[in-house]
Amino acid sequence: MRLAELSERSGVPIATIKYYLREGLLAPGRQINARTAEYDEEHLRRLRLVRAMIQVGRLPVATVREVLGHVDDDSLGRALRLGAAVWALPQVPEPDEDDEYVRAAHQEAAALLDRLGWENAKRLSTISPAYRSLVVAVAAFRRLGYGFGAELLVPYAELMYRTAVLDLDNMETQPSEEERIEWAILGAIINEPILQSLHRLAQEEETTRRYGFE
Repeated sequence: MRLAELSERSGVPIATIKYYLREGLLAPGRQINARTAEYDEEHLRRLRLVRAMIQVGRLPVATVREVLGHVDDDSLGRALRLGAAVWALPQVPEPDEDDEYVRAAHQEAAALLDRLGWENAKRLSTISPAYRSLVVAVAAFRRLGYGFGAELLVPYAELMYRTAVLDLDNMETQPSEEERIEWAILGAIINEPILQSLHRLAQEEETTRRYGFE
């Protein structure tokens, strides 16, 4: 397809596509002559991914370029490509390791992983943004005087594990390795708000079931 058709099918203006091409977010098309290039379905798929990261995820171009670099690095195994791409997305700041609440949260998080038997998560805990986010959140609860330790977190973690299994099952239905990695990136950007919304809807349902509307 020519640039005009790529724009029409993707809903992305031609000027924006040219910008993505200049920034290296989209691979060049196959050159037909000095002024015309041809694009294919892979360009269309990648363009939609870039658009989702920038428009929905609000990611800066530099971050999108970094994420795509991991997506396209076929020298890595699937687990590393997934991890590197998702970890390149914006994360919470590093916690203050001198903070007593952070130290206590680390102990709670480690105890949680022990109780769950998540040995791989333990091995990745020193570099995992997800582990860091958990520590920051648990520390915030403790700082406010509320306990949210391993005992309370276990059933939540078990539910999330079932969700992760569904995520990967759905990812593996994608026809190519690149599309599986892209699916995971879209999941991190779009699926998490969906899960958060479903969680809140479930809370509304259960709250009104228990206490009524008054």
